Amino acid sequence: MPVYLLDDSLSFPDPGLASDDGLLAIGSDLSVERLLLAYSHGIFPWYNEDNPIMWWSPDPRMVLFPDKFKVSDSLKQLIRRETFQVSFDTAFEEVIEHCSRVPRQAQEGTWITTGMKEAYIKLHEKGFAHSVETYFEGELVGGLYGVSIGKAFFGESMFHLKSNASKVAFVYLIKRLTGWLFHIIDAQQETRHLQSFGAQAIPRKDFLNIIEKAVHEPGIYGKWKKS
Repeated sequence: MPVYLLDDSLSFPDPGLASDDGLLAIGSDLSVERLLLAYSHGIFPWYNEDNPIMWWSPDPRMVLFPDKFKVSDSLKQLIRRETFQVSFDTAFEEVIEHCSRVPRQAQEGTWITTGMKEAYIKLHEKGFAHSVETYFEGELVGGLYGVSIGKAFFGESMFHLKSNASKVAFVYLIKRLTGWLFHIIDAQQETRHLQSFGAQAIPRKDFLNIIEKAVHEPGIYGKWKKS
């Protein structure tokens, strides 16, 4: 399959035209408008500092449906003990900085480049990107961030400096999204960590059909509060 070279026009090729590994297009920019268009069509950027911007739409797609979410008994007990304090959108820049130090599977170095961090901070300022933070004794020890459009949440990355810190953040995120009647959480690529929560791989065409409806539902924008 061909890999498309993007120009300055605000458009993407059909994600169904992506190569076998999911690569669809290269080039262009990380403007707020382009990122929102990309996510709304099941496309996300993933590249390193030495490459041009690469846009992906893998098949199959790892997703989590809120009604399929499951939590182990040990994690439930940890949450009940309130070992960690959890917040939303209080330290977005710190979370993405920590996440940028975590290598992505099968890729050398960080995939959250300086340009990526700047772009997602702008998305956060516009009310589309959000973070969940976990603190232990006043120190940030875990968290995650992603993009929210309509009733779809597109997870980007998570980190932990203390065991289970990112898992607790994820549980709080799913509880929040379930309460808001979100349709789907996009996890992009398959991991055992997410499978343990009930995530599953579905065909790209099914994923695209779901988000086409979900992103046009009334969304929750602006800064998220704890409750």
